[in-house]
Amino acid sequence: MTEEPDHGTDHPFDIVPPAAIRDGTATDAYFLRTEAALDGADRNPHVVAEVTLGQFPSGDPHLFAGIEDAVHLFEGLPVDVHALPPGTFFDGGPVVRIEGPYRDFARHETSLLGFLSQATAFASAAHELRRAAPDTPVVSFGARHLHPSLAAVLERSALLAGLDGFSHVAAGEVLGREATGTMPHALVICFGRGEQEAAWRAFDAHVDADVSRTALVDTYSDEVDEAIRAAEAVDDLSGVRLDTTGSRRGDFRHICREVRWELDARGHEDVDVFVSGGLEPEDLRELRDVADGFGVGGAISDADSVDFGLDLVAVEGDPSAKRGKLSLPKQVYRTPDGAHHLGLAREDGPADGEPLLEPVVEGGEVATEFDLDESIERAREDAGLVFEGDTANDGE
Repeated sequence: MTEEPDHGTDHPFDIVPPAAIRDGTATDAYFLRTEAALDGADRNPHVVAEVTLGQFPSGDPHLFAGIEDAVHLFEGLPVDVHALPPGTFFDGGPVVRIEGPYRDFARHETSLLGFLSQATAFASAAHELRRAAPDTPVVSFGARHLHPSLAAVLERSALLAGLDGFSHVAAGEVLGREATGTMPHALVICFGRGEQEAAWRAFDAHVDADVSRTALVDTYSDEVDEAIRAAEAVDDLSGVRLDTTGSRRGDFRHICREVRWELDARGHEDVDVFVSGGLEPEDLRELRDVADGFGVGGAISDADSVDFGLDLVAVEGDPSAKRGKLSLPKQVYRTPDGAHHLGLAREDGPADGEPLLEPVVEGGEVATEFDLDESIERAREDAGLVFEGDTANDGE
């Protein structure tokens, strides 16, 4: 047995270091015990393992994400990996298939499932918001609800689902995208009650000119009152944001309509009304015709982790799945009607079906590049097939 590496503890945060993820010690203990047992028995069979959420298509699509990070677990290992491309909707069957000597990749199961489960949960939740407000800008505000090490995962998943932006600066640096956002209540409070205009004017005077001039207008006074005052205080105000605490909202739709009416009545038709604060998909459906944009946090970041599992389905070419799982390597297909078809990999698929599991690692070499813009477009196109004619969740 080789001695496990010492990653050290010279860091102030409880974050597992990337080196531990890379070498596989970021794992559940029983995989290391399994390695020891197989090593001692001089056994390392060639296997096929598959990651699934459900065995058969269920009609409940999720948006696949996270493979961009996961592939790097297998670099340098004697394995081949097939996976759904990021931005693919699935509702059963494998999303990842791994082939190779089991002992060489067993310890990576924990991190593999973690990469996929969290990102897919975020992406699926974000897509539900996208469907709820398909024609209105939606921005991810959820990073504050997560451990900071997950911020880039959250924001990438939100963009993948078709959202229009995100708030986390460091995540933007990872993704090569610029974060968005204007002001918190704290800025207004720092100037004091009755001095809201001073806060809005300070923002306008000192923040970079390419940042939207959107004033937060519910700190001390009525939303209508502060919206009018902000529009009169700041030349070329871009918008106002209503982030009203739930206990003070009342009829929020009526508030949005009233703000819009009173701004228009005073000649401020070009000032947008942006809404945030504890919003869920049903809120977006209710408000999408009276708001010009949304900021949504917990509805994405609080999504339940997707319960992926990894199972061996073949050992040395023989069917070997445990009870309740389906043996032998499989392929999944997208048919023109948007269905998700499951079949054995050794057999031909539907004549008009597109095979979805693609090579991502070949002999330990990453075999593809993942472009976020291409993944966003794939998700948009695939959603058009999968959800075509389905109005159950779009408020129609």
